[in-house]
Amino acid sequence: MGSRFYSTDWPFREYSLDDIGFDLRRALGLYRVIDEEGEQVGDFDVDVDRLLEMYVYMVRARILDDWLLRLQRVGKVALHAPNKGQEAVGVGAAMALDGGDWLFPSYRELGAYLVKGMSEEEILDRAIANIDDILRGSEFAVYGKRSVNLVPAPVPVGNQAPHAVGAAMAAKILGHRTVVMAIFGDGATSRGHFHAALNFAGVFKAPVVFVVQNNQWAISLPSRRQTASVTFAVKGVAYGVPSVRVDGNDVLAVYTIAREAVERARRGEGPTLVEAVTYRMGPHTTADDPDKYRDPGEVKLFEKLDPIIRFKKFLYKKGFLDEDQDRRIWEEWSSRIEDTVKKCYNKPPLPVDVILENVYSKPTWNLLEQYEELKESLEIIRELGLEVD
Repeated sequence: MGSRFYSTDWPFREYSLDDIGFDLRRALGLYRVIDEEGEQVGDFDVDVDRLLEMYVYMVRARILDDWLLRLQRVGKVALHAPNKGQEAVGVGAAMALDGGDWLFPSYRELGAYLVKGMSEEEILDRAIANIDDILRGSEFAVYGKRSVNLVPAPVPVGNQAPHAVGAAMAAKILGHRTVVMAIFGDGATSRGHFHAALNFAGVFKAPVVFVVQNNQWAISLPSRRQTASVTFAVKGVAYGVPSVRVDGNDVLAVYTIAREAVERARRGEGPTLVEAVTYRMGPHTTADDPDKYRDPGEVKLFEKLDPIIRFKKFLYKKGFLDEDQDRRIWEEWSSRIEDTVKKCYNKPPLPVDVILENVYSKPTWNLLEQYEELKESLEIIRELGLEVD
């Protein structure tokens, strides 16, 4: 009787955990390859060169993050969202993608931008908003680069999730083997964009990987006030999306699970939700004071779980890296990035008429009028001997 009127199974049936179609325990557990002391506790299939590449990307992200923070403090960068402590998520997840795959990141994934193909110079140009800023002064930290399929990150959290699903569906319809990855924070799971994205992806088996970067804080709101779910990964179950909870301070674990999810999507088996458990050591952005809402002792506790230190211990114990090699890596990239900072710092600023770009193909009369008023104001400022930045 049911088959005549319903396109699915007869609705008045009972279901069991077996009907979910994937192992629910993976959404409740914590997958890891390396423990806090750098000891191997899980299997991995990555060659030494790839492991060292991961480490270097994390080092580069840490050094660049420190420079961006300093540049903001001296007024050269308007706003920065620090990455310290979360490098393993961006690097591990992005390294699982192929060159032709698309990444829809948030604004806290410096490591992912570097992995995907942006250079430190391009990122600094963007942050400083100098003459070579590829986004011409738009927004504050939405890095992007079309040539490497890296989509500019939105400032509103989670907006990129449904966009990523749309791109994944386009690839599927066109018959491409492209996989799309979206990375966003735990705060995004409280917004409708997240739920709409997972629902659509689950129904239509979009080739997309969702990575929830659970850094324990959505600005000033702790995770326990963000959701009543025992994990963020378990949220995927309601949408029929296989979900895995992973130690986000273990770059090798993040890479292993992300690669598994990417390969699954490429085979046409649909989306995966990955919750990467990590910790935001710094403020939400440089406009934020975390001491107002969290105990500094909490930060000290999580500093002991630093993903770079953990991975370095692992590499030392395996004999893949020694102290001299490690020192050379830090010295080389510290020097190279400092030179890049000086270069970008000394580039001229964007011209004032950049405010007329990217709005209309031809500026309207009132915009042109406002521009003339701006030029007059700048001329008066110069005549008064004041500096115009």
